[in-house]
Amino acid sequence: MTEASDRVGSNILATCSTCDQVVMAVVEGAMIESNPEKDFPTLLQLARCSKCGDGVLVLEEDYGNGWDGDPITVWPNTQRMLSWLIPEPLRRQHEEAHRCFSVKAYTATVVMVRRTLEGVSIDQGVTKRAPLIRMLEELKESGKIDGRLLEWSQALRLLGNEGAHYSDKPVTQDDATDALALAEALMDYLYVYTAQFEKFKQRREGNE
Repeated sequence: MTEASDRVGSNILATCSTCDQVVMAVVEGAMIESNPEKDFPTLLQLARCSKCGDGVLVLEEDYGNGWDGDPITVWPNTQRMLSWLIPEPLRRQHEEAHRCFSVKAYTATVVMVRRTLEGVSIDQGVTKRAPLIRMLEELKESGKIDGRLLEWSQALRLLGNEGAHYSDKPVTQDDATDALALAEALMDYLYVYTAQFEKFKQRREGNE
């Protein structure tokens, strides 16, 4: 694993919020963070945008094959970091959707959100290779999501379908923004709030 000090002075690609695009940036400081609650280390790099000179803080993760070389800008806050309770493959899918959004590829954004929905459904144990509409209905039938979340998910599925097939109707920035936010809300519900509620119940039962 590369030492953090070896990264100083190197060039990386990062999303600059000032330039509103992916730019080349020079690393001016770096540290490796080891969190005992995670199974993999995190590399934090403070870099300076080569276009405007503003600073960015970017994050990379090592899942066993070295740093992925595709850092996420975490400051200035260009996107909300997903909880570590959400499985890593789903976080990566959603992060890719955010990268599409950052370069104004809104059609690609909603397609990636649809892929994330499919990944969520499979991770939750629904029938593989079934149409996505059926996967989402299975989530509701199993009690994992309610009617409102199914409605949200179906809307995202339809938007993703529109993005995946040629049309002269463009996917708007607002559409892509809403798709990202609703997908995050769905994953928070399934992986974060559900886990927190289970801990709450266990704690309350232990105090009785």
